Amino acid sequence: MANPTAAMLVIGDEILSGRTRDANMHFLAQELAKHGIDLKEVRIVSDDAPAIEAAVKALSDSHDTVFTSGGIGPTHDDITADCIARAFDTPIDIRDDARALLQAHYDKSGQELNAARLRMARIPDGATLIDNPVSTAPGFTLKNVHVMAGVPLVFQAMVASVLPTLTGGSPLLSQTLRVDRGEGDIAANLSALAEDFSDLSIGCYPFQINGAFGANVVVRGTDGSRIDAAMTRLAKELAL
Repeated sequence: MANPTAAMLVIGDEILSGRTRDANMHFLAQELAKHGIDLKEVRIVSDDAPAIEAAVKALSDSHDTVFTSGGIGPTHDDITADCIARAFDTPIDIRDDARALLQAHYDKSGQELNAARLRMARIPDGATLIDNPVSTAPGFTLKNVHVMAGVPLVFQAMVASVLPTLTGGSPLLSQTLRVDRGEGDIAANLSALAEDFSDLSIGCYPFQINGAFGANVVVRGTDGSRIDAAMTRLAKELAL
């Protein structure tokens, strides 16, 4: 049986402008692979409400689960929660349990739960909260969409909260073979290997070091014995 599929929606002008380098996709991909969930698609959209809503609906319809990052903070450009609510035609308002979490947090720190911070307690009807042990302000899950903060430490903590609730499949395994030859020299071998091991993903990633060409061949799949067989055959054919 095929593994469940996932998609990620990265939200924020700061990513598209190049001011911020996204680290969350790399982390999520690794964690999902361990859990046996295949990350199939990643989209990046600006802080534009129609774009966010359209992307959420499309990804939700196409994949078993969706993770979003960014846009759930206290400032005016944090519009993700409202967009998710509109995407699923769901009312949104300040929710008592989310407010209580924030109130306790800010009381403990001696800060005011002002109107801006209270925006982080706005949760769509029917959503479940995602625990945030780093900075308290919760994410939420609505239908198959998990809405998370963009700050990497918080995003990672939220992923850790959500993953145990998801049904996974077989963990994705991989092996890498370094070949000190150009892609053109090994392309025929890789084509034949991919045809005979169609249940595996075989990727070729070229490099150049000191003027010499080479490639890292990466074989991925859920069956370790099949990966071993593919790698053994390739190494033998290339006399490595």
